[in-house]
Amino acid sequence: MSRSDLVRALTEGAEAGRARQPVTVCPYPAGDLRRSAWVRGYAKARPLPGEDEAAQ
Repeated sequence: MSRSDLVRALTEGAEAGRARQPVTVCPYPAGDLRRSAWVRGYAKARPLPGEDEAAQ
C-alpha cells in the first residue's frame, strides 16, 4: 500500500463526510490502514450536529 492510497482514502472519507453520508459507507475492511485514513477524513469534514444552524 502506498502513500497515495492513504491520501486517496482520506480524500474519499472527507467527501463522504461533507456529503453527510453515513460512516458505514466506508469501502475498506477493518484492520486496513486505508479505513483509518478514510475515517479520519470523514471525521474532519463532517459538520457536528447543530453546526449548520449556528452558521446561519
